[in-house]
Amino acid sequence: MPGLEEKLKDLLFRLNDAAPEIEASAVISMDGLMLASALPPDVNDDDVAAISATLLGLGERTVEEFKQGALRQVYVKGDNGFTIITNTSQDNVLIVVTNENAKLGVVFLHIKVAAREIEEAFAHLLDTTPGQFTVFPPMPEP
Repeated sequence: MPGLEEKLKDLLFRLNDAAPEIEASAVISMDGLMLASALPPDVNDDDVAAISATLLGLGERTVEEFKQGALRQVYVKGDNGFTIITNTSQDNVLIVVTNENAKLGVVFLHIKVAAREIEEAFAHLLDTTPGQFTVFPPMPEP
């Protein structure tokens, strides 16, 4: 049975393949730790995690200051594409990088599906039903 990191990596590679505009993706913790990534080899995972956590913190302060409710997404537009950071609950976020031709409606749909799958992967950590994914296998009977 695959571990959490393997499940997340599989999900990220499927997400990257879901639309030609999606170039990279990652899951990080709210405190800036990389949990799993499907990033290009020339990208530093730790830098991406730290920068994304910082942007997320700024986004949270912004929606708080303007009383806009809970933060859902932060996105940054550059000359060559978008970086979209989505709160997936369970104290983690999904980062998706696209090229400049991204059809954001389609990308947001893929992000929504992936975020749900990430949430389910983390929910299984607490599930002790036999045959379900758990961090620690059940203790053998004495």
